[in-house]
Amino acid sequence: MRDAYRREINYLRVSVTDKCNLRCLYCMPPEGVEFLPHDEILRAEEIEAVIRAATKVGIRKIRLTGGEPLVRKGINDLVRNISNIPGIDDITLTTNGLLLPSHAAALKKSGLKRVNISLDTLKSERYREITRIGDLACAWKGIQAALDAGLHPVKINTVVTRGINDDEVEAMAHLSLKRPLHIRFIEIMPIGDGNSWAEGRFVPAEEIMEKISRRIGRLHPVRSIEGDGPAKYYRFEGAEGTVGFITAMSNHFCGNCNRLRLTSSGGLRPCLYDSREIDLKTPLRRGAEERELIDLIMDAIDMKPDRHHMHEGWADRKRVMSQIGG
Repeated sequence: MRDAYRREINYLRVSVTDKCNLRCLYCMPPEGVEFLPHDEILRAEEIEAVIRAATKVGIRKIRLTGGEPLVRKGINDLVRNISNIPGIDDITLTTNGLLLPSHAAALKKSGLKRVNISLDTLKSERYREITRIGDLACAWKGIQAALDAGLHPVKINTVVTRGINDDEVEAMAHLSLKRPLHIRFIEIMPIGDGNSWAEGRFVPAEEIMEKISRRIGRLHPVRSIEGDGPAKYYRFEGAEGTVGFITAMSNHFCGNCNRLRLTSSGGLRPCLYDSREIDLKTPLRRGAEERELIDLIMDAIDMKPDRHHMHEGWADRKRVMSQIGG
């Protein structure tokens, strides 16, 4: 189905939990956030019902997010059930990787295609500072588990922040030379509690690209990699992996946006930066037929704005990123 701006909407990001085992600086406040009561979170069968209805309007790709999706009980069963829904041909997951050693092989067997792993630094002490409680060694074990399980391409998401980790972009890019890793540099976005923290820390992708090209070598454009999404990819000569750039701030890609977001509490959101949501949990729990769900999903597609307005500041004062879905 196409929205009002003729964009084909075929991608649904599904937050399966608001809980996370980290407390990253740009995602939530130091004290964390109050998690939703268990009954407020969509049940697995409710998520599956939404996805089945969504396929009727053209949704083909599912990405599971959080919070941290691997803290949700039954995540392997959920992936398996989604993979069995007719029309779904791509299931991916975004994770911090800490729990992948115990999940990667089972997720692959259940039908997961690949993973995006958040990693903002290669320095152990800095990793703990950024995540507040994380262990870099555990994150690396997760990356290796994903590679071993064949969840290719394994993408590494690095949010670059000035004065925090911008001195590591060269080292991060080097990872693509000898490993089949796809490093994606992401411009920091002013979202939720991280909005004021991010002030003055923005690093444009053009600056990152210039720095690593000067110090490592020429970057050659790559036509595409599986699940390329909004990133533009490049490869160093002879490298096993790639380097990508996601320019949500300096050069937005809203004209090609193909996604909706389902929050863990059942709100269908047409845009990350649009606080409007359509409540799906209430109709689900009163026994709505699939036709009603389809109509509500179509309403969300019709609500999609032409572009985000991040430069105007974060509009949703009630929630942070982990509560919406990464």
